[in-house]
Amino acid sequence: MLLNWQIFNWKELTTKTLYKILALRAEVFVVEQACVYLDTDGKDEKALHLCAFSETNLIAYARIFLNQTPCVIGRLVVHQKHRGKHYGRKLMQKSIAAIPNRNEIFISAQEYLKTFYTSFGFTQSGGRYLEDGIPHIPMMLPSRNAN
Repeated sequence: MLLNWQIFNWKELTTKTLYKILALRAEVFVVEQACVYLDTDGKDEKALHLCAFSETNLIAYARIFLNQTPCVIGRLVVHQKHRGKHYGRKLMQKSIAAIPNRNEIFISAQEYLKTFYTSFGFTQSGGRYLEDGIPHIPMMLPSRNAN
């Protein structure tokens, strides 16, 4: 399946695209992972929104913050029906590539995905913690320009 990758800032998001983003995040993070939390956290307006579409269906998504140091990638999600096709890997590659000058990147990683993120060069930068009842670890990817 050929995916159409697009990146949007807040003003570029249509109501229909925003609805698809929020629906996918709720389907996976709230329903599938049985995690009750407030997804609409007031931060989407400051983020870039990386979306992968198959025709009009949203298959994968990530939220990227360039306006902080380090930059942050979060809300990475692949639709349940499309897992096992390496879309998560492509999503992470495109998320990293969306950061200018490849500055330092922080992720709050679900602990069971540590090996996945390590494969991109991330290293654990602190201890385990619970975020919305799910074990997470902080992980950092050094700036490409770091010595």
